[in-house]
Amino acid sequence: MFKFRIKYGLIIFFGIFVLSCKNNKTTEKIVVAEVSNNKLFASDLSEIIPSGLEKGDSAVMADGYINKWVKQELLIQKANENLTPEQKDVTRELQEYRNSLIIYKYKNELMKQRMDTTVSEDEIEKYYNSNTDNFNLNKNIVKAIFIKVPNEVANPLLIKSLSANTSDEGLDELKEYCLQYAKGFDIFIDNWVDFETVKNNIPQKIDDDIRFLTRNNEIELKDSNYYYLVHIQEYKLKNDLAPLEFVKYNIKNLIINQRKIEFLKQIEKNIYTEGIRKNRFKVYNIEEHETK
Repeated sequence: MFKFRIKYGLIIFFGIFVLSCKNNKTTEKIVVAEVSNNKLFASDLSEIIPSGLEKGDSAVMADGYINKWVKQELLIQKANENLTPEQKDVTRELQEYRNSLIIYKYKNELMKQRMDTTVSEDEIEKYYNSNTDNFNLNKNIVKAIFIKVPNEVANPLLIKSLSANTSDEGLDELKEYCLQYAKGFDIFIDNWVDFETVKNNIPQKIDDDIRFLTRNNEIELKDSNYYYLVHIQEYKLKNDLAPLEFVKYNIKNLIINQRKIEFLKQIEKNIYTEGIRKNRFKVYNIEEHETK
């Protein structure tokens, strides 16, 4: 039979106690939970719970950690009871994990120190032009202007006139108007956005996006409270080739990831070559050993 004990009352007390005793050595001797002969001490929890928490929050966090610790200890105990000594021997797995972790950290450090992460506009454009089949859109996208103005102050003719002028001066006037009168607005003319983002801001349901976009460049709506205007500058439909600026960030990441792969391959090759040159390893013929 295993022993399982949690000192009730201490959990609630602990939220107050830990914060005031983080540097007090008395917490090292206080047991807050016990499974068989394994004990969880107040000092263990004081390292987990950040200072500055409210008393109630620290108590909840302590309670959660204790429950998690107890469940884990019970599971470990059950596993130890039911697995064979051979199954419980994880020396090899631990060594392999340690080796993998060290290699991973070493490679990351080398990449930070030596790998070039600068990607030029020319590289991005070249990659895009060479891989256009990989950049078909999976959604409808637009460049648009969205404005939402309370009915009592809305001037539809002025709003439409301002939205139609996309010069720098025109956009400055539009922003000034929106900041003064609009309940909400977005100007998406320098970047592409999902058409769903636009639809989510208007009170009209659009069932057929493709049909709508190919026939309309403006949405003008009114409900009991607001006047809405969406002026669509450009659109691209699902399965069209994505505009370069829409996929530029993804292309940059793809190029960098390809560099990482090549960089790490070259590192492994260089280390192997160095090992040969400096006689750092030997490979034995197994068949020769078997015939001796």
